[in-house]
Amino acid sequence: MSVITLISDIGLQDYLVGAIKGRLMQWCPGYALVDIAHDIAPFNAPQAAYLCKGAYPHFPEGTFHIILVNLFDSRTDEFLLAWHDGHYFCCADNGLLTMIIGGKPELLIRLRTAPGQPVNTMQVIHLFAQAISSLSRGIAIDRLGEVSDALVEKNSLQPLISEDWMEGQIIYIDHFENVVVNITRQQFEQQRKGRDFRIFVKRDEYISHISSTYADVPEGNRLALFNTAGYLEIAINKGNAAGLFGLQSYHKEQAGLGGYNQSRLFYQTIRIHFG
Repeated sequence: MSVITLISDIGLQDYLVGAIKGRLMQWCPGYALVDIAHDIAPFNAPQAAYLCKGAYPHFPEGTFHIILVNLFDSRTDEFLLAWHDGHYFCCADNGLLTMIIGGKPELLIRLRTAPGQPVNTMQVIHLFAQAISSLSRGIAIDRLGEVSDALVEKNSLQPLISEDWMEGQIIYIDHFENVVVNITRQQFEQQRKGRDFRIFVKRDEYISHISSTYADVPEGNRLALFNTAGYLEIAINKGNAAGLFGLQSYHKEQAGLGGYNQSRLFYQTIRIHFG
């Protein structure tokens, strides 16, 4: 089955996601359209990278992943089509691609919009749909645009590390108000070195055990586990961890005019002490 996934910060309040799917259905008949997420906080690249990174490896090889997050970060008529790890990625040249795949892609094509046409979301979707349609008809990828090695590179948020502690940023809060922190199991174990630990969720409240499932603790009790994406998750069994502990992924009031300037988002942190 041929698959196209969609991830965006557009939201579902108006017609745009439906229009995007309609355009893709016209140009790419026979493709299954799969929504990963459309409620990403506007311009929030770490959140988008976390969701896309967690989802894309589970799709069949050859899947196209269209990423419509911070699409117009700069004034441009060029957008990216990349091949990496058996998957295609269509996105803006805003650093998000390198955050998702952890570096440069195996092959990168710069797609250019038609001259004289307005560069808006539907025009960009049309550009991506044309590229997908061409590839499905057997046209070589290097004929679709300029092969390039140059792109904006950004790194994912990394935890702060010291000898006896580490501090991670809250990058996502899910539908159940579970809190995801940008600390992987590997990073945690490397820093832990077999020592006892305390994960502080409030000044005087902490978790000192890693659970395997939510059911490891009684209902209403707090827990920490590593989720299916491999990241530390703070939760309450059948409860609301984010609300109870007053946790959030970023503070809009700290983000300047408009509330969502990516370079100025303030991420709340979770600290772990060892020993």
